[in-house]
Amino acid sequence: MKLVILDRNGTLNVHREDFVKSDVEWTPLPGALEAVARLNHAGWHVVIASNQSGLGRGLFDVASLNAMHAKMHKMLAAVGGRVDAVFYCPHSPDEGCDCRKPKPGLFLQIGERYGVDLAHVPTAGDSLRDLQAGAAAGCEPHLLLTGMGQACRGVPLPPDYPSNTQVHEDLAAFVDFLLEREERATLKVAV
Repeated sequence: MKLVILDRNGTLNVHREDFVKSDVEWTPLPGALEAVARLNHAGWHVVIASNQSGLGRGLFDVASLNAMHAKMHKMLAAVGGRVDAVFYCPHSPDEGCDCRKPKPGLFLQIGERYGVDLAHVPTAGDSLRDLQAGAAAGCEPHLLLTGMGQACRGVPLPPDYPSNTQVHEDLAAFVDFLLEREERATLKVAV
C-alpha cells in the first residue's frame, strides 16, 4: 500500500495564527488540492494527521470541524482527489495526551488502522512538531515551506529537525518529488 501522511493547516490549507475555526475560514493553499489528486491518480492513499487544539481550547466544536472537513472533501472531489481519513488530536497543549504532535500517537493510530509499517512512509508538514511526530513513528520527514515552514526559507534547518528531513517549496513540489522518485524506481526495475 502506498501511503502518505499529511499535516492539514499550513500544508493543505492556509495557516492562521488565530486558528481555522470554521468552514468559511478553511481555504486551500494554491495547487494543494490538485497535488493530492495527482497522488491519488498515481495510486497513493492520503491521510491527514492534524493537531486541532482549537477544540480543547473551546474555539470551535466538532460540528465546525466536521464542516471544515466536508468542505475539504467536496473541494478535493471537484478536482478528482480525496483524503482517505483525517486523524486529529482534539486536546489542548496542557492535557498531556499521546496524540498531540510532536508525540507520534496519531501516526501510530494511522499505522494500526491501515495495518502498515510506517518505516519509510513519507509525511509532509509545515512545522517542526509535524516532522518530529512522523520521524518518531518511523516516517520519512518532509518540510514544506508553506504556513509556519516559511520561517525556514533561505536558512539552514535548525538542528532540532530530524536529520533526514527533506525540504520542498510546497505540497505540489513534494508530490513532484514523490512521483519522480517512484518513476525512477520503476524505470530502474524495468532495466
